[in-house]
Amino acid sequence: MRNISTEIVILGAGVVGLAIAERLVEEGREVVLVDPNPPGSGASFGNAGTIADYAVQPVGTPAVLKSLPSLMFSRTSPLAIRPGALLGLTPWLVRFLRQSLPGPARRNARALAALLGGAAPRWQALAERVGGMDLLQSQGCLYLYETPEALRAAGPDLEFRRSLGVAVELLGPAELARLEPSLARVQGGAAWFEGASFLSDPGLMVTLLAETAMRHAGLLKARADRIVRQFDGIIVEGEEFRLRARTVIVAAGAHSRSLAASAGDAIPLETERGYHVEWDMDELPLARPACPTSRGFYFCPMAGRLRVAGTVELGGLDSPPSLHRVARLVEGARAFFPWLGDPDRSWMGFRPSTPDSLPVIGWSAGGPGVIHAFGHGHIGLTLAPVTAEIVADLLAGRTPHLDLTPCRADRF
Repeated sequence: MRNISTEIVILGAGVVGLAIAERLVEEGREVVLVDPNPPGSGASFGNAGTIADYAVQPVGTPAVLKSLPSLMFSRTSPLAIRPGALLGLTPWLVRFLRQSLPGPARRNARALAALLGGAAPRWQALAERVGGMDLLQSQGCLYLYETPEALRAAGPDLEFRRSLGVAVELLGPAELARLEPSLARVQGGAAWFEGASFLSDPGLMVTLLAETAMRHAGLLKARADRIVRQFDGIIVEGEEFRLRARTVIVAAGAHSRSLAASAGDAIPLETERGYHVEWDMDELPLARPACPTSRGFYFCPMAGRLRVAGTVELGGLDSPPSLHRVARLVEGARAFFPWLGDPDRSWMGFRPSTPDSLPVIGWSAGGPGVIHAFGHGHIGLTLAPVTAEIVADLLAGRTPHLDLTPCRADRF
């Protein structure tokens, strides 16, 4: 049994945990990260790479609520439930349905907009600090509408985003074809979030972030099982270690629920299983990410490859990948680019999902010494430096730049 002491323990070495570590060591803090896997090897590696400050809509909305039965039980739906997981998901789904009603959905969107509003400049600063500016691309992002009817139907959603401060321009089919010639077959047009940025290699950016943080932070490659409060500090216990700290930060993504529970917080956190497929190529068909909205995935132009990433499958941490989800991504990609052959690789990872699509950020409601920083869903990459700044402010006794009430651990 190893016994270790430090000032701050961060449970989780994904992009959120690493961004927190980088920020804290910059402020002179003593930090140890705990994760059984290599830093940045989970969803932080396999995501769409978008700095999605335009993604202000929660997953649960009245439109999703209206079509939920057909969405969730179709094998080809962009939002689906793995059949064997339905019983265990029922309590979470009840909360999700309530959060999809008009009032809660608008409230959640406003809270998301406040969190996302400062993501772009914070990513700019973070990329500069870790030496990753060449990976941060600023060509914007597209939502694609395959029919004129779909573009018209998106009008209220886009107007609502504008009301929350999101800049978006509508492009007709001809304008879209001039911007992205390979998308000339798209008949509806697109919404262009011109100011959005993306990472041409999320895995490499997280590697640079890890290298920067690890110059001064420690890493314990182990699985943390529980958090125990004592009169003189916090103990993190695993199978072969006990780690004493002044403060513990839970940033373990989809693996955070049991850790938060041991700290006294019952968080309704479930797991979204996300997928991607990749084709290696020298000449990419797109200059910027593009999302066919009805299909629920992104085309992601990355260094030396085209990644197609997305869809939502609620199905837990233990079941094997659903091969039909991979096949659906391939089929959807070929609907736009028929010349694509077999993909060179595929991947599945886990996203931490709350019923209201808002992360859990702030002090534990179960007692002192624990800060939560998890539950970011589809926007963990985007919000990593925002969350890091908030956590650093809380530890230093500074007032965060945002009202954290919507993100409290005891809101459920």
